[in-house]
Amino acid sequence: MRQGDTMTGKERIEKAFLHIEPDRVPVWEMAFNEQSILNIGALFTDDLPPAKPVHDMTPEERLKLLGLLFTLIEELELDGFPSLLLLASESAGAGYVRDAWGCTFQLSEVGESVIKGGPVSSPDDLDSFSAYRPRESDFIMLVAAKERFGDDLAQILVHPGPFQLSRNLTGGMEKFFPYIRRNPGFVHEIMKMTTDYALASLDMGISLGADIICLDGDFAYNKSTFISPDHYDEFVLPYHRTIIEFVHSHGKFIFKHSDGNMWPIMDRLVEVGFNGFHSIQPQCMDIGKVKARFGDRLCLLGNIDCSYLLPFGSESDVETAVRDTIAVAAPGGGYILCSDNTIHPGCKAENYLTMVKAAHMYGNYPIASGGEVKAHA
Repeated sequence: MRQGDTMTGKERIEKAFLHIEPDRVPVWEMAFNEQSILNIGALFTDDLPPAKPVHDMTPEERLKLLGLLFTLIEELELDGFPSLLLLASESAGAGYVRDAWGCTFQLSEVGESVIKGGPVSSPDDLDSFSAYRPRESDFIMLVAAKERFGDDLAQILVHPGPFQLSRNLTGGMEKFFPYIRRNPGFVHEIMKMTTDYALASLDMGISLGADIICLDGDFAYNKSTFISPDHYDEFVLPYHRTIIEFVHSHGKFIFKHSDGNMWPIMDRLVEVGFNGFHSIQPQCMDIGKVKARFGDRLCLLGNIDCSYLLPFGSESDVETAVRDTIAVAAPGGGYILCSDNTIHPGCKAENYLTMVKAAHMYGNYPIASGGEVKAHA
């Protein structure tokens, strides 16, 4: 805890989800790319692991990278830890990797890998396909973080949703979406299979210490959602409801992540029972309007631009954006400050540091409605 703090990070984040004002605005981040960890880590230490993808690291190098991430979380005084699933994978040729589900991805030096092929490209493939079964080794980040931070930080498990997994299994969006019209029964079969996996995996994750669930998987472009609201109601909402009810039955919060313009289905996210929404991309969604319409029912996370502001903006620009976002989104509670996606290699380490410092400077409650924000040293 920082000197003068009256709450742990876990308490702070839980109060945000309960729409109760904590002592200050919580700060979290959904993920850090390997290179981003090194870039930010270099501001604190010279003892860095080698700069290469985690898939190419030895077990010792992976542990060193994870240890560096722990150091960053502590030095930056973040309030939650983002645990990703680390499923076993194997090389699928130069620049490619195959995951435990059998999905093939092209690795990227600048961010998320790109799906290139899946093991269930047609309905016929389902007959011979066996779904992946979760293992405790998938949760190495969660277990290590729980051991390191205990209950001081909220352990937030970032878990792929069934819509994302189903797309990957068929080989990507362009292969999955046509089945919505051609063979809706196949879509439901694969969505049920991935939902069953999610339930088993989340059960294991919660038993290992997850406090809050982030259901990952984009649903939208900058213009609109990938599928219509009616198709969301038919093909996704029932499976989301099953997962949400399961998580709630364990006394945990769950929030949805998606980039893009989610306005067409925002009311559905509330209706189905999500407790929060991340990432509120500023190019597509005005956080003030989201706060006004849904702020009493959804905890809002994100909105600090990682497309232009954090990579190319000045430190002054970043501080101003953080101050203004807090003024709009934080009054009354229900806001967690973070980027509008993740900290990718293009983000300047100095700008991210400025973002966190500004959150600590301007985020002390009470925060007056109407944009009156005072800096706190």
